[in-house]
Amino acid sequence: MTAGTLPTLLGGRYRLERMLGLGGMAVVHLAHDTVLDRPVAVKLLADRFGDDEELRERFLREGRFAAKLSHPHVVGVFDTGEEDGRPYIVMEYVEGATLAEELDRRRTFAPDDVAELGRQACSGLAHAHAAGLVHRDVKPQNLLLRTDGMLKIADFGIARGGGGGTITQVGTLLGTAAYMAPEVARGAPATAASDLYSLGAVLYELLTGVPPRRVDTLADLVAEEPVPHPREHVPDPPAELSATILRCLDGDPLRRPHSAGEIALELGGARPDVTTRRLAPAWRVQRTSSRRLWPAVAAAAALATVLALLTLGGDDEAPSGPEPLTPVPAGSTPAEDARNLADWLRENAEG
Repeated sequence: MTAGTLPTLLGGRYRLERMLGLGGMAVVHLAHDTVLDRPVAVKLLADRFGDDEELRERFLREGRFAAKLSHPHVVGVFDTGEEDGRPYIVMEYVEGATLAEELDRRRTFAPDDVAELGRQACSGLAHAHAAGLVHRDVKPQNLLLRTDGMLKIADFGIARGGGGGTITQVGTLLGTAAYMAPEVARGAPATAASDLYSLGAVLYELLTGVPPRRVDTLADLVAEEPVPHPREHVPDPPAELSATILRCLDGDPLRRPHSAGEIALELGGARPDVTTRRLAPAWRVQRTSSRRLWPAVAAAAALATVLALLTLGGDDEAPSGPEPLTPVPAGSTPAEDARNLADWLRENAEG
């Protein structure tokens, strides 16, 4: 089956309407779920890879990993299947733009907006890390900004269990070089700490308009050069925000923040009025409904405590070491998040 011969009704249920994007190994279509009467995004493995069993398995693994996650800041996976031997994944349709597109349009983001988007990304990453999953490809292209200002983490296609895997050949580099943690580029396993490095690289670019380092060769990728302070690109960046970003970008994983929750707490600290004032940045001018900020400082503090207790599990096929703790359930409001975190702490402390 080729792109030109896709059926009108994929899987007997999803009516393909138009292409949304084309990536290195997949094509994404806007579709209509005729059973539940809602728009969805359908991701199909590119036809040219139909005979590549390794890529087919990696693509199908994406659905299995992402389907484990249910969180407001993670793109949801609804279904998987195959059509004439071509696998597909049915996902939540996010109306908006990627942060890469927003960066291209805006060049830089206001510091308050950087902190807010960072908190939202930390929320989704904390949920994934608590479930024993490492994203491995956090970059602006994989962070979707909905029209109401909510950020969603997308594309767990190269995610792995907490046991990770190593990159051993240049041709199999799966992340984007400018956002890849140096230890991963050198062949170390991807971990939650490497996700935090990648997030720091994204926040650096949002604030300054440029990635924290330029990578033209493999030597550049593994070079241990200090990241320039944000003030070399923008005048008077907030000291606390800059310090948090630079900690994420430390070449030594042990010197980075210990968890996404810790970063969320620090970003909240950069905004002392986080619990009382809503943001109204330029990228929210089309919002249609109000939304409470994520997270409240108390919830972020509890989250930092929770994540300090978590042990990442192995991969989904063969977990190793201690069994991972049950992830903290995501709430629909900051207050519900706080209650869920408190309940989780009591239950696991008793265990």
